[in-house]
Amino acid sequence: MKIIYRYIIKSFVKPFIITFFFALFILLMQYLWKYVDDLVGKGLEISIILELLFYASATFVATAAPLAILLSSLMTFGNLGERYEIVAIKSAGIPISRLFTPLLILAIIIGCGTFLFANYITPKAFEKSKNLMHDIKDQKPTLAIEEGVFYDGFDNYVIRIGNKKRDNVTIEEILIYDHSKGQGNTTITYAKKGTMKITDDKKYMLFRLYDGFYWDESQNINSRDVAKSQYPLLRAVFKEQYKRFDISSFQFQKSEDNFYQATNQTLSLKELKLKIDTLKINIQELEDTPSKYFFGSLYFFNNVIRSDTVSFSTCDLASDLKYEEMDFEKKKDIINFAQMGSTNFFSTIQYSYDNLFWHMHSLWMHQIEVHRKFTLSVACILFFFIGAPLGSIIRKGGIAIPLVVTILFFIFYFIISIIGEKVSKGDLIPVYFGMWFSTFLLIPICIFLSYKATIDSSIFSIEEQFKWFSKLKIVRYFNSKKANEDTSTLS
Repeated sequence: MKIIYRYIIKSFVKPFIITFFFALFILLMQYLWKYVDDLVGKGLEISIILELLFYASATFVATAAPLAILLSSLMTFGNLGERYEIVAIKSAGIPISRLFTPLLILAIIIGCGTFLFANYITPKAFEKSKNLMHDIKDQKPTLAIEEGVFYDGFDNYVIRIGNKKRDNVTIEEILIYDHSKGQGNTTITYAKKGTMKITDDKKYMLFRLYDGFYWDESQNINSRDVAKSQYPLLRAVFKEQYKRFDISSFQFQKSEDNFYQATNQTLSLKELKLKIDTLKINIQELEDTPSKYFFGSLYFFNNVIRSDTVSFSTCDLASDLKYEEMDFEKKKDIINFAQMGSTNFFSTIQYSYDNLFWHMHSLWMHQIEVHRKFTLSVACILFFFIGAPLGSIIRKGGIAIPLVVTILFFIFYFIISIIGEKVSKGDLIPVYFGMWFSTFLLIPICIFLSYKATIDSSIFSIEEQFKWFSKLKIVRYFNSKKANEDTSTLS
């Protein structure tokens, strides 16, 4: 048996490694497709892109592991069945359940490793990838001033270059619009020719302009400078002029690593439990706040109305008279005070409700993250109990049929998982039920397939399906009718 176990493990490991990295690549391409608009045109270094891909791929390891187990187990037992190796092993008196043992132990080990990875590595990788993507989104596009185009990449400036030489330094017909005063195109600089270059530290863009003029027609009516208020149009001619623009914002700069540290996806299991306990305490306090405020406001209002000494603002509401015996002004003051109190109470209730809902939503998100760490690990074992029996039943090796079956089961599992997660966020069902609902659906399928594989059933055989189809009454009716017609024709 040791030789058989070693042979089965060897047949499983190679497809598992290939399918794991293949699944990781597919998930990573989906991630890049989602953020491609934020990456293109930023002039990012290859090291930054590789770093982002590394952290992003680390967040998909827990998702790719169950998919790799399902596909590799299908391929392994499909190849064994196609080469009649399972038949030979069974003929030696070894049940197929014993063939599942080494790979089941391996699937359990992979599942435990997936949990540890999702608990300790994935939160850190998610935090790093989010911080890096946030920095990339904040970075400005690559500095590229084309000829004949109005370029507005600099803050408060618009530049147009009529002609640019091949050296990308010498330029002609330069227009620079200064919008720093917030009055439109009122300050303009024009030069017939010039040069532009970036400093060695890549922090500034230097323009050296020749043979040009400058005018400023901005309104200075409110200026203390008498000359500017009397002469709103200023014009000057220059032979040579320098302009410097800050381009440090075009360079990639990393922010603090703790920008996304407080989110639920960046916490380990221990940290999530502590956060959940804190949220439950806060929710309990928020639930008691409206009632305390309500009874407190009633007590205050009652004392204001009945006390001989307490007054509110400038209106003396204290009185021993009944409401019907009060004059018009006193009634008006009491009504205004009651209206103001009800408005304040409604605002407090609304604020308390919004605050309570936010804390409840945060609680659900943290509970979902706790269950997600376990469901993906359990999915590794369940997908093995789907792939291994199904491969021994289908008995088709290669990649075509196992890949189709894997995609179908994987899509089914994750659609149900997403539905359960979405429903759990709305408090329609308990969080644990929504997160484990897809697992509950897979368990009967695993039991059914394992049982059919144990009794050597051929439920997915084409011949068996044709036999079952031919037993239907409507099929037998048409077959008998056709046979009668053939008999009458012969006669």
